[in-house]
Amino acid sequence: MTTPRRQKIEAMLADEPDDVFLRYSLALELENEGEWEAGLDILQTLARSTPPYVPAFQMAAQHLVKHERPDEARACLREGIEAARGEGLSHAAAEMAELLMSLGAGGEG
Repeated sequence: MTTPRRQKIEAMLADEPDDVFLRYSLALELENEGEWEAGLDILQTLARSTPPYVPAFQMAAQHLVKHERPDEARACLREGIEAARGEGLSHAAAEMAELLMSLGAGGEG
């Protein structure tokens, strides 16, 4: 069921389809509604945009961990750390590095 919050976000996106924060908010709302794969798709698109939307990397990784896809989460975090450093966002890079360390080396070594 679509929540009123999601409806508001979608209505605002209709007026401002390129608003990165609204797209990010929609991804989080989709996760809350159980449509995590659709939310993940949005997050991954935001992460690949130019410039990358750095918070999307960490949130995508958290979704992947929650849904038992740790190797993909690790890869996402590695990309996110690089993107954050490239944007001069050392705090974001440190947060993602901490999450990466908590996941261990995994299959990608």
